[in-house]
Amino acid sequence: MLTRRRFTQVSGMAAGAVLLGAAHQTTAIPDATLEIAPHTLEPSPKHSIRTIAYNGQVPGPLLRMRQGQQQSIEIRNLTADPEIVHWHGLYLPSDIDGAMEEGTPMIAPGTTTRYTIKPDPPGFRWYHTHTYAGKDLSKGQYSGQHGYLLIEPNENRGNYDREIFLALHDWRGHFEGSDDGFMNPVYDVSTINGKMLGFGEPMRVKQGERVFMHILNSSPTEVHWIALAGHNLHVVALDGNVVPQPKTISMLRLAPAERVSAIVEMNSPGVWILGEVRKHIQAAGMGIIIEYADAAGKPVWTQPNDLVWNYRQFAASDQTHANEVVRIELAFDSKFQGHGNEELWRINGKSYPNTDEPILKAGMRYRLVMKNLSTDDHPVHLHRHTFQVQQIDGSPEMHGLNKDVVLVPAKSTAEIEFVANNPGRTLFHCHQQDHMDRGFMMVFRYA
Repeated sequence: MLTRRRFTQVSGMAAGAVLLGAAHQTTAIPDATLEIAPHTLEPSPKHSIRTIAYNGQVPGPLLRMRQGQQQSIEIRNLTADPEIVHWHGLYLPSDIDGAMEEGTPMIAPGTTTRYTIKPDPPGFRWYHTHTYAGKDLSKGQYSGQHGYLLIEPNENRGNYDREIFLALHDWRGHFEGSDDGFMNPVYDVSTINGKMLGFGEPMRVKQGERVFMHILNSSPTEVHWIALAGHNLHVVALDGNVVPQPKTISMLRLAPAERVSAIVEMNSPGVWILGEVRKHIQAAGMGIIIEYADAAGKPVWTQPNDLVWNYRQFAASDQTHANEVVRIELAFDSKFQGHGNEELWRINGKSYPNTDEPILKAGMRYRLVMKNLSTDDHPVHLHRHTFQVQQIDGSPEMHGLNKDVVLVPAKSTAEIEFVANNPGRTLFHCHQQDHMDRGFMMVFRYA
């Protein structure tokens, strides 16, 4: 059977001789370079984590690109394993999107390759590894291989004074059994921008500033709830896409791979904590100090009472798309394989690579009806396309809310729609690394 691990190995063998799609050997200087190499992260003086990172930093460098303007990115793999870089949220050909299941070649150890891309759509995207980890909780998305990607629009972005980028991540994972016998990762360390609360440089701001915060949940498996003490956040974009109804709220929820962009009015001088709302995760380090100019004193945290979040508050009520929609029913569940074995995650009763490959017709609109039969929430991601969130757990229809990741709650049904407008193999999967490794993937094919 061709398991995902074996597929990684086979792909890696050929990677040294195969360049990626529009990539080419050239002596021209690339617009950006990513070096994948071992790195020792020190989130605090008492913690040292051996990991893999881009350009010797966690998160990787911020890549800024102009919408539609061709960019070349050189990637050097200085590790001992085949690697790959996925450009999350971009409309790219399958052979350079960065998923081996779509046909992107792996980058063999010790080799260099180059992508040439025309970045689209505009907004806050990101890049990350897309490899198998299995029981090694130092590989794949468990590592430090994640970075910010901002595609500048051709029109004015908005009214703000400065931008801040924040990445949430969990480290030192280990498996613990649940009541049903399944194994779930738990973590000892949680960080924002690679540092535990109180050990990184404070985020320094000035009174009266309008700060545009771009927040990424790069955690391999965990949903995070974030608040900024003393302030509200005016959410203007989800997953890099402008929302129809911006809202000012006190708390954010980000599933793995989700992004939230929010304007914060700096109108409450002092020293504050931006951090995880749940006390045990903030205690593990997930927080950062926000410090006003000339302010002093101990950082202040105010605990919110309730975890409140829903997609619908950002959506429009009017429906604008065509009536003809093709429904595709997808049921999510897991199958326990017996004592000592990992459970398999399944879509319509099948686990990758033995899942079905639904055929899409270019130009048609599709509605994915996702029935989560399991007791886990699942952040599902559709590569190379943007979809509209239509309904969550029987809620009234919503419209205009464009995303590339949506959290499907346990024991509920979520429905999304997208237009098949980017031909090529297209990966659909749960963005939890452990679920993906255990088969929670399928590929759509174009006719």
